[in-house]
Amino acid sequence: MTRQRRRAASDYKAPVRILYVYSRKTSFIGIDRDLLAERWAVREWYQPGRIPNLPGLVRALARCDLVLAWFASWHSVWPIALAWLTRKPSVLIVGGFDTANMPDIGYGHQQGGMRKHVSRWMMRRATRLVTNSLYSRGEIERNIGIPPERVTVIHHGVPDPFEELPSGERERLALTVGYLLRSTFEHKGHRPFVDAAKLLPDVRFVFAGRWVEDDAIAALRSRAGDNVTFTGWLSQDELDSYFRRASVYVQASRHEGFGLAVAEAMLAGCVPVVTDATAMPEVVGDAAVKIASPSEAEIASGIERALAMGDGARRRARERILREFPVERRRRGLWRVIEELGG
Repeated sequence: MTRQRRRAASDYKAPVRILYVYSRKTSFIGIDRDLLAERWAVREWYQPGRIPNLPGLVRALARCDLVLAWFASWHSVWPIALAWLTRKPSVLIVGGFDTANMPDIGYGHQQGGMRKHVSRWMMRRATRLVTNSLYSRGEIERNIGIPPERVTVIHHGVPDPFEELPSGERERLALTVGYLLRSTFEHKGHRPFVDAAKLLPDVRFVFAGRWVEDDAIAALRSRAGDNVTFTGWLSQDELDSYFRRASVYVQASRHEGFGLAVAEAMLAGCVPVVTDATAMPEVVGDAAVKIASPSEAEIASGIERALAMGDGARRRARERILREFPVERRRRGLWRVIEELGG
């Protein structure tokens, strides 16, 4: 073998194989998986419950070089622990229920108990922490004590299925999107959204999203007026159709680590009405109506203001997301993290 060949052989690095760990089948988890798979071999490890298939996980980890897990919760304990024990690099993406501490609405792992200790143990042993907003990086420092320099902020990248601002007249329709559980009544502002409909009887209110708990949908229906529609689960094409038709998108959350549905609605030209809290101002900038609190009166007032805005407000909403949160920026950020860990 010539000297040049020997040098080339010694410099060669096998492509990194990534074990991709998650517990929810959401759009943003799918986006990240696809971005990583453009360059590296990605093996998915989907674990919706607490109890893992430990022998299968050990075999999967043995065939991979790096673990990337979404959220610090029960599904990611063993993947992060095994990576730490075997000295394989790991990336943990956090920012949401795992970093929050909001006891007044019963939200967040950092309220206390076993979830607090388990999530902190993982965050301190992952090789790299990634989060989706500057707000979440500050929350990690406040609630967990991990300094900002240990946390990489990579904002979500928002795909654009519309290609241009949808044309046509908008309906007097206020839309919100999300899973429906009892716990989301206050956390996501689902209860005050439904109650606000009584104050605006000439506006159609649409709640789009899967009903996870039967008693939750029954409770909201019992207080909803005739101008409220609950769609249940929608395909992406059906949801995009609502985005094109709605004048207003409402996210009256008490906590958001980013707020991807808000950004998707803004791409379609919906004027957002959001609570001026957590990461939402970071996402919407000056292209939204911000309300001081998620009360039905504030939501109704915000919707009225948004309905009075014209096409200029719709263009500003769309242009902000195109400018600030392109998929390419997310791709570069994730790739850089993998490269720095040996990829």
